[in-house]
Amino acid sequence: MGWIETPLTMQSVFESWRWDTSTVVVTAALGAGYWAARARAARRGTVIPGGRLAAFGLMGLAIWLLSGISVVGVYSDTLMWVRALQTLLLLYVVPFGLASGRPLTVLREALGPDGQARLDRILESTIARAVTFPLAPSLAMLAVPWLLFLSPWYEIVLRHGAADAVTRIVLVVIGFVYFYSRLQTDPVPHRYSQGLSLLITIFESLADGVLGIVLWWGPLVALDYYTEVGRTWGPDLRMDQTIAAGIIWVLGDVLGLPYLLALMRSWASDERRKAAEVDAELDAAEAAAAPAAPARRQKFSRSGPQAAGADAVQSGLWWENDPQLRQRFGR
Repeated sequence: MGWIETPLTMQSVFESWRWDTSTVVVTAALGAGYWAARARAARRGTVIPGGRLAAFGLMGLAIWLLSGISVVGVYSDTLMWVRALQTLLLLYVVPFGLASGRPLTVLREALGPDGQARLDRILESTIARAVTFPLAPSLAMLAVPWLLFLSPWYEIVLRHGAADAVTRIVLVVIGFVYFYSRLQTDPVPHRYSQGLSLLITIFESLADGVLGIVLWWGPLVALDYYTEVGRTWGPDLRMDQTIAAGIIWVLGDVLGLPYLLALMRSWASDERRKAAEVDAELDAAEAAAAPAAPARRQKFSRSGPQAAGADAVQSGLWWENDPQLRQRFGR
């Protein structure tokens, strides 16, 4: 157990720090690996934009590090609302930053042809397709907060440092798989419609709200642990849990706005790409039909109106010649 007897004040926000081995080691290793892969990709002629590096390093690794060694990590075992804040950062903000950095693209560009082929085979494997199937990461994102706060798992995390460290890494991994498979800015096993991702996001927002209501009105969580802490400052246990519920409910939706905006931008991009493909197919169909027009006129002059009428029946409306549009309008 690592609760703190010092009250949480504005001064302690800036003065409270701790050493968190697991967070420091993991973030340092990921940062060094990303930097090395980016440098190697640059030597091979592929320049990774600085914005991707900033997203991976600042929004991803820096916030992950601060969640463990700053005031958030220091008071996460003492105040439930701080633990809720830490959970949201590790499940939503940090993975979104890591996925926005396009780490698989950086890794692939750093590898040689053989390494790229191996990576492609991994992404095409059945396991990769199953893990990134929309239902799998979405259910994990929905279930983890419920299981963490409403099962014995929560008190185990509070009492045992090893369980705490592993749980925080698991949160980041689950969040990364979710955002990686939904943003689809990196190579993915299969691309799904961003419209589906928008529907999933709306449903998840509702689920977070329900969890907030349950914590707000439900029984106190980890009552034995927090009673042992015996905290004499700050909000009482009920108010502490109420604040935690509000953070999960309201702040969870706020932190999800950058992802929602990125999703809407990707959806608009997909729609423009599909429209361009349809236009290209229509242009190709018109170009193919243009040389046949003189032949039809000649057929009309030789065979009479009956042949021309048969040809008109075959052609129909202009959009009926396109298979996608014909299927869409049910003709």
